[in-house]
This record gives sequence, C-alpha cells and structure tokens, in this order.
Amino acid sequence: MEQGLEQGHIQTRREMTLRILERRAIPAPDAVRERVETCTDLDQLDTWARRAVHATDATELFTEQ
Repeated sequence: MEQGLEQGHIQTRREMTLRILERRAIPAPDAVRERVETCTDLDQLDTWARRAVHATDATELFTEQ
C-alpha cells in the first residue's frame, strides 16, 4: 500500500510540473515532457515543480539556479 501511495505522489507531481508550465504558456518539448514523465524520484520532481513556477523556458527545470 505504501508503494502505491508513493507512486500516486510521483504521478501527481509529474502532472503538476507539466501543468504549471502549460498554465504559464511555456511549451514543453517532447524531451522535457519525457524526462518529467519518466522520473521516479519524488524529491527531484518537487525541485522541478518549484523551478517551473519561475522558469521562462521548460529546459530551465533541469538547470541549477
């Protein structure tokens, strides 16, 4: 059950990250979308979601600030 909860959190964070970019009208190229959608590290996804709030380009999710 715990693993199922974690998978749910991961999926939610993936969707949230991409949704933030979408709502900010920042295009997510296929490479960015694939990297986010295949990530299984919840901490990394949290970092990317925070970066999406301030990004001006989707690739900024993956660069240190």
